[in-house]
Amino acid sequence: MDTESPRIARETTPLLQISKKPKTPLPKFQIGILLLYQLGEPIASMSIFPYINQLIKDLGITGDDDAAVGYYAGIIDSLFFVAQALTVLRWSRLSDRIGRKPVLLMGVLGACVSMLCFGLSTNFWSLVVTRCMCGILNGNAGVIKIMIGELTDSTNMAQGYALIPIVWYFGAVVGPLIGGTLARPQDHWPGLFAHPFWGRYPYFLPSAVSACLLFLAFSLQLFFLEETLPIKHRQKWGISSSADSETLAQKSMAHMPLRSMLTPNIVIAIANQAMLAFFGISLMALLPLFLSTPTDLGGVGFTPSSIGLCLAVYGIVNGVFQALFLAKLVDRLGPKRLFCLSVSCFAPVMVCFPVLSWLVRVRGPVDHAVTFAVLGQLVIMVIWDMAHGTICLFVTASAPAKNALGAVYGLSQTSASVARAVGPALATSLFAFSKEHNLLNGNAVYVVFIILSGVLRWLASQLPDELQDRDD
Repeated sequence: MDTESPRIARETTPLLQISKKPKTPLPKFQIGILLLYQLGEPIASMSIFPYINQLIKDLGITGDDDAAVGYYAGIIDSLFFVAQALTVLRWSRLSDRIGRKPVLLMGVLGACVSMLCFGLSTNFWSLVVTRCMCGILNGNAGVIKIMIGELTDSTNMAQGYALIPIVWYFGAVVGPLIGGTLARPQDHWPGLFAHPFWGRYPYFLPSAVSACLLFLAFSLQLFFLEETLPIKHRQKWGISSSADSETLAQKSMAHMPLRSMLTPNIVIAIANQAMLAFFGISLMALLPLFLSTPTDLGGVGFTPSSIGLCLAVYGIVNGVFQALFLAKLVDRLGPKRLFCLSVSCFAPVMVCFPVLSWLVRVRGPVDHAVTFAVLGQLVIMVIWDMAHGTICLFVTASAPAKNALGAVYGLSQTSASVARAVGPALATSLFAFSKEHNLLNGNAVYVVFIILSGVLRWLASQLPDELQDRDD
């Protein structure tokens, strides 16, 4: 009982990060198992990126109008996050009541089933239904971050959250690589995939492989992941008596009105994460669309396999960089300074698009200058992506107590999901509109996003300068 008391005391104190105390070792086994879930969302949402534009063309949705592909690609990209935005808060609050593990298991199994259904889709509306199903059933996005917050303290929280981008970008490598390499297998391996099934469902193979990876993760988590919700933890160990009042407070927090959670610190942190999600997903929708657009329309004209390779290289470099340097840079620069530096890189990333378009027109798509320009853009994107790991510190720190993490992350992930739902549709529609009407020589979409990025930079300046240690 004595060993449990400090844990209970910490659960009712505000969560803030980075302390000068000796760092608590990370519970590596549990976090390692938990992070397998993080593979689910990037695989489910990004494996379609290399071939979605070709899929829309194959289904004849746009007829002969290649420039209109962006409109429909944006809709498909956004549906996952629209559906997720409508349900993620309920999943997060449900995890406060029934536990984190059941919600995660339902989420990854739902993503597995929906990916299989997506691969069997043969018309636009079946694509719509399966993407919505994937978003509705995927409640793990916020709960993963909640569990890491419950598994860490102020001394190792930055190190724990630094692992999320690593796994995300591993999924971002695996997803596009699966999609780009395995799409239309009859074209690449006609002898191995000669059955008419593969001709009728040319995009089922990448969906099936993604689903198998998700099911493997589901199986491992089912048997080895431990519950982190404090109420469930106490029930498991039979803790009562002196913990009864704490349990009642925990239950009360799980049911408290969301309006009471909207303090300035929480609102600013959530607003930053929402804007970051908006720009991040918009960029990831624009990049493959730009790379796949024919050169005469201002793109690069890459094939799906080439796009998948580019995104895979980016994901590998990004994951390694975040693993080696994110936590160290947070300690050296401080979370706010690093976050402001990272979000300032979005405008240069946007500038790279018209530069690449110009280089392709002048020197052709197969040229060393174009290759170096693409690599330069990806390097800037790596710096930009440090913001994703850093903002988790501010969101967790804004929670008034550990037993409020479900509500705070539910609000945060709902806002981020709404932003991710708007981002791809807006970005790809602006891209198509800019190209169709030749606005600013087809570059109006980049100018709009450069201007909007100033809003995120201002929001970043509103974050607290210092996050005090209140673990004790």
